[in-house]
Amino acid sequence: MRFAEVDLFGVYVARISLMMVGAWFITIVLRWVGSRFGLLRHVWHPSLFVFAVYIIVLSSWTLIVAH
Repeated sequence: MRFAEVDLFGVYVARISLMMVGAWFITIVLRWVGSRFGLLRHVWHPSLFVFAVYIIVLSSWTLIVAH
């Protein structure tokens, strides 16, 4: 699959930027679940942990779409 631009209301947007926004929403949900069940209390640096989760979600989604 090619990562071509997507026409979004007349503006051409790179597909990876849409994936980044989608991965951010997924990360927000995962962060909410983690804080709800107390997972973020057990990590050393919560902000770094959330950023790592975002990178994992984005890279996984990119690999799935590219395959």
